[in-house]
Order: sequence, then structure tokens, then C-alpha cells
Amino acid sequence: MSDRTRSAMAEVLAGSPRRGAMWLFFGPAVIASVAYMDPGNYATNIGAGAGYGYKLLWVVLAANLIAMLFQGISARVGIVTGKNLAELSRENFSKPVTIAMWIVSEIAAMATDLAEFLGGALGLSLLFGWPLIWGMGVTAVVTYAILMFERGGFRPMEIVIGALVALIGACYLAEMFVAPVDWGSALAGLTTPTMPDARALTIAVGIIGATVMPHAIFLHSGLTQHRALTSDPAQKARLVSFSNREVIIALAVAGMVNMAMVIMAASAFHQGHAEVAEIETAYHTLTPLLGGFAAAAFLTSLIASGISSSVVGTMAGQLIMQGFIRRHIPVWLRRVITMAPAFVVVWLGVNTTEALVMSQVVLSIALPVPMVALLVFARRPDIMGRFAIRGPVLWLAVLGATVVLGLNFVLLWQSAGLPVPGLVE
Repeated sequence: MSDRTRSAMAEVLAGSPRRGAMWLFFGPAVIASVAYMDPGNYATNIGAGAGYGYKLLWVVLAANLIAMLFQGISARVGIVTGKNLAELSRENFSKPVTIAMWIVSEIAAMATDLAEFLGGALGLSLLFGWPLIWGMGVTAVVTYAILMFERGGFRPMEIVIGALVALIGACYLAEMFVAPVDWGSALAGLTTPTMPDARALTIAVGIIGATVMPHAIFLHSGLTQHRALTSDPAQKARLVSFSNREVIIALAVAGMVNMAMVIMAASAFHQGHAEVAEIETAYHTLTPLLGGFAAAAFLTSLIASGISSSVVGTMAGQLIMQGFIRRHIPVWLRRVITMAPAFVVVWLGVNTTEALVMSQVVLSIALPVPMVALLVFARRPDIMGRFAIRGPVLWLAVLGATVVLGLNFVLLWQSAGLPVPGLVE
């Protein structure tokens, strides 16, 4: 960040009026929002739209609202305390609890990177006709090159990630003009909660896991903790206000992209191609149904999603390790560690889309760790002072965490082969 930008931010926080002041503080939520548009979303959203039409759109909306709430709280914790969630956990929990949280969070980070890395590689493989292993190599090189922008400070990385987010959004905006959308049914699916069967429940939990991301909750507190340092309560209040507005805007865009994914899959595949549940099949089916432009836009957005989210996943992994165990490893080594599961999946011949969907289920099961920890710290006046969450915000956050925990319990119940009351197989 340049001295000029820092000076302008300080003036705004001091109370000086400035046109477009909010945009000076834009960036952290944009980076975090990438986690909500990663390739895991493509896998779950295609399965939801192709298999159930518009009926699971309400799940995407609910997941996005929960994500907004928790990302806003995470950013608030970083701004107010000057520490990230992993650091606070290490300082306030016992060592065994901290180690357990770190292990679960690292597993979640690897599951995240599996989805992101495989998605980008798969997009390159399909678009250019390469073997999947070539796509993985190119994705690894491009991801590492983008990570080098972080050496230049906040802004260069935010600009690169912001451009990739804009590309993803543009691709899906174009898709909406091509796909034959039934907007009446889409509105009904958005506003009428329904769960058709047990498979829909698995997809719904996958959507939750792909939308409310554990590593994004950790990362957002880290992105805000040193961005605009101030000890003045009034200035912190302005920072929190700017942050809340950015979270709403950035995650609203991410939510609309996710809804567009489901709508595209529903309009293109549900009638006559409901069996489409894989990214590769979706691409090959889109060409005869909606034309080459729609298929190319789909892959372009997938590649942008895979590369940008892989960058963000590596950043989150570094923060998690540094926060929990005070260890820092080189970026290249972090990339090698987080890429390893993806190469194992390819080597074993596992279906890539199935791997993406299951990675999102793993994330959903790991999600309660940062959610509960965040609520524990955000409500404590001794940590947050007058910025501690209370009243409606606290109860909504508790409700959101309860919904996620409840869905995870039902999924585990279902995975054990036990029938879920009210659902059919």
C-alpha cells in the first residue's frame, strides 16, 4: 500500500470528508469472497441445478447470508483486536485444544486447496485439450506467480484478485443472457425451502461447505488486523462500518454468482439432462445445448475461480499455521504441501467432480471449529470492548452456527446408513 493511500485512509478515519472514502478500505472482503466462488461451488451447484432444478436455490441464499454475517464478524475481530482468529485461539485456549483446532483447520485447508487446484487444472485441461496433469502444472506455476504480488503489499494482490473476481462475474452474467431461464421457478426456488430427498440433503450440506468456508473465516480477520492500525475507538468504529459495507457488497456479488451457477445448470440440464453432475459432462453438454460461447465462458470462469481461490487458500494456510503454532514456511513449500492431495487424487483415478463434492462436505464438517471460536471471542467484552457483538447480531450468529451444526449432524447420521425422518432416498 502506498504512502499516499495510507495518508488518505488516516484522514478519512480522523473524520475528514472525502468522496468515495469507502473504496480506500475495499479489498479484504473481495479477497475473502473468492472462497465463495471456488471450483467446489461449481461441483455442488451443477449437481443442485441439474438434479433438482431451481428447488435448492434457497440453500444458496441461506448459506450466503450466514457467510455475510460470519465474515463481517471475522473482519470486526481483526480490526478491533489487531489479532487474527488463529492467534486469539492460541492465546485463549489450552494447548491440546489449540493443537486439535490447528489439525482440523489444516485438514480443511487441504480440502479447500484440493477443490481449488483441481478446478483450475480441470478447466485448463478441457479448454485446451491438455492432459489433466499438464493443467495441474500450469495452475501451480500461475498460482505461485500471483502469490509473488503479495510482496508488493496489500493493493497489488487485491487488484489481481479483484480482476479475477470480475472475470468470473462477467462470464456468468453472459451465461444468464444465453440460458433459457424460467425466472418464475427460480424465484419460487429462492423463497420456498424444500428438501426433496436424501441426496438433495448431501448436496445442500455441500453447498453450505462450499459457501461458508472455514479458511475464509480465519483469513478475513488476518486481512483486517494490520490494514489500518488505530487505537482510537471512534476510528475503529468507522473501520468496522466500512468493513461491514464491503462485506455486504463483495459477498452479494459472490452470492449472485453462485445463484447464477445453479440457475444455469437448472435451465440447461434439468429437463432432459438431469443426470449431469460432473464438470466435464456439463462442459461437453453445454456446447450442443447453448453453443460454444456458453461452454467457453463456463470454462473461463472455472479457470479464473481455480487460480484465484488457490492463491487465497495458500494465504489462509500460511495464516493458520503462523497463528496456531507460530511457524512460517516458504510459500513454495506451502504450495507443494497443499497440492499433494490433488496429485494423489489424480494418481488414484478418483473422479474429479466427486472429489470436489466430497471436499466440500469435509469443509462443512470442519466449519464449526472457526465458527464457534469466532463467536466465543466476538461476544467477550474483555477482548472486544464496546465492539463485542450482542443482541440480534449475536442471536443470528448463534442461529447460523446451529443450522450448520445441525446439517452436519444429519449428514453424519445419513452417512452411517441411518434413515433421515421426512426424507426419501
